[in-house]
Amino acid sequence: MRSVLFVILLLLPAWLVAAPVKGIVVDAETGEELVGVAVMLKENPGRGITTGLDGSFTIDIPAGTVLVYRYVGYRVMEHTCSGKDEKLIIRLEPARVEIDEVLVYGHHANNTETGARSIERTSMNVMNVMSAKAIEISPDITVASAVQRMSGVTVERSSSGDGQYAILRGMDKRYNYTLVNGVKIPSPDNKNRFVPLDIFPSELLDRLEVTKALTAGMEGDAVGGAVNMVMKDAPATRQITANVSTGYNALFLDRDFYSFDTKAVRQESPYELYGENYPAKQRDFSREALRMKSGAAPPSLFAGWSYGDRLFGNRLGIMLAGSYQNSYRGSNSLYYVNSTATSDASNLPILTDENNRTYSERQTRYGVHAKLDYRFPAQHRLQWYNAYMDFTGAQVRDNASVNLTTGYNPSQGDYNVSFDTRFRVNRQQIFNSTLKGSHGLAADRLKIDWSAVYSKAFNKTPDNSSVYTVTTVRNHVQNPVSVVTLGGAERRWEHNSDEDRAGYLHAVYTVAAGRAKIEISAGGLYRDKQRVNFFNQYDFRPYDESKPEGMRNNLIRGVDWDDYGGISFMVFTPYGAVGNPLNYDASEKIAAGYGQAKLTVRNLQMIAGLRAENTRQGYFLRYPVGGVPNDGEQEYTDYLPSMHVKYAITPESNMRLSYYKSINRPGFFEIVPYRIINEDYTEMGNPDLKHTVAHNVDVRYEYFPKPSEQIMAGLFYKKLKDPIEYGMISQGQGAFYMPSNFGNAHNYGIEIDLMKYFYSFGIKANYTFTRSRITTDKLENYENSDDSSSERISIRNAGQTRPLNGQAMHVANLSLLYKNTGKGWDGQLSFSYTGDRLYAVSRYLDNDTWQGGFLQMDASVEKRFKNGLSIFAKASNLLNTPMVLYLKKQNPASHAIEGYEDYKSGTLVRRDYYGQNLQAGCRFKF
Repeated sequence: MRSVLFVILLLLPAWLVAAPVKGIVVDAETGEELVGVAVMLKENPGRGITTGLDGSFTIDIPAGTVLVYRYVGYRVMEHTCSGKDEKLIIRLEPARVEIDEVLVYGHHANNTETGARSIERTSMNVMNVMSAKAIEISPDITVASAVQRMSGVTVERSSSGDGQYAILRGMDKRYNYTLVNGVKIPSPDNKNRFVPLDIFPSELLDRLEVTKALTAGMEGDAVGGAVNMVMKDAPATRQITANVSTGYNALFLDRDFYSFDTKAVRQESPYELYGENYPAKQRDFSREALRMKSGAAPPSLFAGWSYGDRLFGNRLGIMLAGSYQNSYRGSNSLYYVNSTATSDASNLPILTDENNRTYSERQTRYGVHAKLDYRFPAQHRLQWYNAYMDFTGAQVRDNASVNLTTGYNPSQGDYNVSFDTRFRVNRQQIFNSTLKGSHGLAADRLKIDWSAVYSKAFNKTPDNSSVYTVTTVRNHVQNPVSVVTLGGAERRWEHNSDEDRAGYLHAVYTVAAGRAKIEISAGGLYRDKQRVNFFNQYDFRPYDESKPEGMRNNLIRGVDWDDYGGISFMVFTPYGAVGNPLNYDASEKIAAGYGQAKLTVRNLQMIAGLRAENTRQGYFLRYPVGGVPNDGEQEYTDYLPSMHVKYAITPESNMRLSYYKSINRPGFFEIVPYRIINEDYTEMGNPDLKHTVAHNVDVRYEYFPKPSEQIMAGLFYKKLKDPIEYGMISQGQGAFYMPSNFGNAHNYGIEIDLMKYFYSFGIKANYTFTRSRITTDKLENYENSDDSSSERISIRNAGQTRPLNGQAMHVANLSLLYKNTGKGWDGQLSFSYTGDRLYAVSRYLDNDTWQGGFLQMDASVEKRFKNGLSIFAKASNLLNTPMVLYLKKQNPASHAIEGYEDYKSGTLVRRDYYGQNLQAGCRFKF
């Protein structure tokens, strides 16, 4: 007992002398909290701590202790503690090296979280920014997956469950545009102008910006907003990075992966090879491309690298980066074909076919990014940026369909079953080359920026093949499978290109007027877009001339063929079907100019401007049918005012008010006067389709308690004149499903953003509430009270008020962060929720298709070592949440379908499972 008391007495003076010292370490110039700064005792360097996510630290030390602060790219700093319970603010100075009158900074702030917050805080318009660091530690490997974590953004998914198109503030993908380094890029889509974001690997980005309020200097055709991908820039000092990883999709733990020989796919059709007068024969088509293989899915492979440096006295900047992704994805899908009852006035949905589909897709994605910039003396700079993105999807869709109306008696085990298997290779490419100059003149009061841009997008789907077979099941016994006699197969070739040549010019002149600063800017844009589309399809029927007459088209599996490549076909349409309206060319010429002024007076900033845009949009049909004209053109000019006001309530908080007018142009194919005759309706283009004009208002409060933290709350409102939606339009004696302008639409909502750090922990959260309304014409069945009519049930047009297509009322994201810089750990657990949204607009009243609420959970973890090596793991879709489509109406007759389940008291239309995706690898930074 005496020995214990003796030890306590010896330690007591140390307790009395030592005191907790709390502090925060920031960049002396930007105020950015510095994460991972080494805080050490000068007399005992082995003892110390590192700063947390918020730049803070706490350490118990005696009075008079000298603390040393070390961080890469900054000057070493020492500080003597007073011994009191004090809160320190340590401001580290960036290390500078002066070479040929050029200053080199030891860090690059715009790709950090603090840099992202700084851009949001200082910008004049409403925007959200995701930094390269946030993207790196996230579970996302494509831009489409990353963008869904930003406020007010949802994504439209592909058949493999991957995000593909961005929907901003409930506005469909048609109402947004995509930029690379501030320059609009063309789309590989064969009908529309929106760009698939899954073609871009996320690791090539320096940051991701979503702009929600346009200024006069921005192109005016965005109602929802614009997505800008700012690609990696040359760092201040040499930097080399590399990463490699592998992964697996858990979907293929329970079933095989289906594939085919993509090398056997013929890139050009017989029409393209031999001319329009050549009658194609069976030998002109590859049999090997129809042989389906099955087996375990191989592991996925991901790799990336980058090299950045500054040379020649820091004047020449170089950034080279590449990314390669080879992954195996898919889905298991239950899909019900539905129609609307026409035998009575109930307008209830009727399920006609049950489809069980499996998708297997090999996705190969790679990108190359090169940027050179040269800094001349006297504030002149040239940049040359080049990027090439390539995405290839090789997909097998295997489908078994049970007819629910003919021969369907599940209690007796009687079914009519049809099968269709599709073999498809789709390749999308985007190339962009931009030469940009920046010049400071008149003692840097006049700044001129110009850009010369060439971009081209390609989309190619060669020999897209489908084979159709049938069988019957009687008393639970399946009969032999045979090839469909009238239409056993089809093979189509599609390709298109979208080529842009554009020039941009911006000039800003700054004058001082007392305490005020005025910036006057003006500029313009000219873009010439040319699109070329090609489509051809060949239809086949089974035919084996070696069989007896009358049996030559009755080809049985196991007797006449074992796999699809062994089926004997005759070419039913030997010259193809080039008369399809998808054989069209399109052009678009945009000429724009703007002027705006920015006023800064103490805490108040205002910017107001006017943009004028002239549009000439035309088409040329190569093979017009039905007497329609083979060409047409629209031309119109819009004047788009905008005004943005920002008031700094305190140095950490802003209040914003924004107004801008914008437009949305029709899709390229929408104004083509095509007609596609379907089974129960005719789809038609609309050469008289008008462009949409929108008035947009934003109000937002912003608070940045620390440079890397934020709290934002905002309201937005949009009024759309002549919004473009699809609906039933009566013309003459018929009704056609076509794109049209439907009066006015309204869209409004609330956005809330939160980002907060607590030493080793952090939280990011956002929530968006959106509501919209539009009224369009639908078809409605009704009982005919006219005694002179022989039809008891007739059809009439009826107006229906609904949300805009693609809009979800509730969107939320939550990310929980962990960072232990001292031990090199990073972790993130993310949740993304999209509420019910309108998925597809039906021709019939109250029969629209809705997508059910979707909750996705993802996770990532990384361990860094001191030699620059780190290992990491990513996991996405951990809950394996299905994507569900449903109708809000329910038909009690659906319950007679074997195994059928309702969804939300409505009619289930589709349910897709995608499986969990797991990835693990290593990363090296030098």
